[in-house]
Amino acid sequence: MKLKGTKFQKQVWEEIKKIPRGSVKTYKEIACILGKPNSSRAVANACAQNPLIIKIPCHRVIRSDGFLGGYSGKGGVEKKKQLLIKEGFYEFKTI
Repeated sequence: MKLKGTKFQKQVWEEIKKIPRGSVKTYKEIACILGKPNSSRAVANACAQNPLIIKIPCHRVIRSDGFLGGYSGKGGVEKKKQLLIKEGFYEFKTI
């Protein structure tokens, strides 16, 4: 299946696919990897547009301050939290 999105979105999604189960990266880290260190918000927006929630595990991307950020999948941020816990990642902040 060919993904529909901008060049930048596709780059973000490819980078997200590299994050191992039980690990996370921040929106900022992904922006830096892509050579666009001031594009954290654009990375978050690309996550929100993720067309393949299962194949592109955007729940593994969190905010730089340790909070979870958003999640566009069914169940929202609570589901993101559950997925990370299921994978063995607990080092995030909650309100």
